[in-house]
Amino acid sequence: MSHSTLSQQSFSTIESAESATVATSIESAESTTAATPAAVSAARDVSPPPAVAPAARDVSPPSAASAAPDVSPPAAVSAARDMEVDDVDVHEVPECIASMIDRGSVESHRLFLARRTAMEMLRDRGYSVPEAEIARTLPEFRAWWAEKPGIERLAFTTTLVSDTSKKVQLVFCPPEPVKVATIREIYLQTKEENLSRLILILQSKILSRAREAIKEIFKFKVDIFQATDLLVNITKHVLKPKHEVLSADQKAKLLKEYNVEDSQLPRMLETDAVARYYGFDKGTVVKVTYDSELTGKRVAYRCVF
Repeated sequence: MSHSTLSQQSFSTIESAESATVATSIESAESTTAATPAAVSAARDVSPPPAVAPAARDVSPPSAASAAPDVSPPAAVSAARDMEVDDVDVHEVPECIASMIDRGSVESHRLFLARRTAMEMLRDRGYSVPEAEIARTLPEFRAWWAEKPGIERLAFTTTLVSDTSKKVQLVFCPPEPVKVATIREIYLQTKEENLSRLILILQSKILSRAREAIKEIFKFKVDIFQATDLLVNITKHVLKPKHEVLSADQKAKLLKEYNVEDSQLPRMLETDAVARYYGFDKGTVVKVTYDSELTGKRVAYRCVF
């Protein structure tokens, strides 16, 4: 067979294959086009499921009376609610917050705290102080001295328990700055008392000239405190060690035992807060006892300078 004859047969075969492919594609397309309207029609004939009848969905909520828990208040609460507000006395209910509110003046509260701490200080120094003076409450203080107590009425005079000849007087100064005239007036009021010590409690500052006048006028020691320094008793703090003053015999024995002079002992300044509270004088030897869970119990000695 010649080359031209083979070429014509191959070409005829390719044309036949192409014709068959095109015919098949056309038939498939026509079949798809013809089937689509029928499928759409069949889909439209599908009816939705019937709706659920109202009777089948009867899930009405339970009544409020049957669903709600029984939370009726106790009889005491119900009775309290029935009472009028004016009939309730807050002072009869200790737990009421209103009973904890101080409705009095700030001045009387401050003077009450300062005077109470001063009474405790006198007792700790060894002076005779009635327990009623320390145990007096704020309402009792206001009932006795009013909301704005007069400073002259707050004065207090007492003596040492061990030596009644030694007398001390507690004097509150006016709220104005303390001047020389104020110091002279206090001197005139106390010069007949035969005092051995005087304690002044200030409500304001004291002028430097007035401090010098105190040293010039009074022949005994005068302790000066601000009222704000006495609002809290510092010796009641849990971390404060115990302080004890040694007598003259105890001091001599201690110095002999350690073969030292009092100037060689560790020092405590006369201006120390604890030294001022107890009224330690210069040269006083103090026994300080420390007691804690960490360091245990130990004793130290301090000499006031």
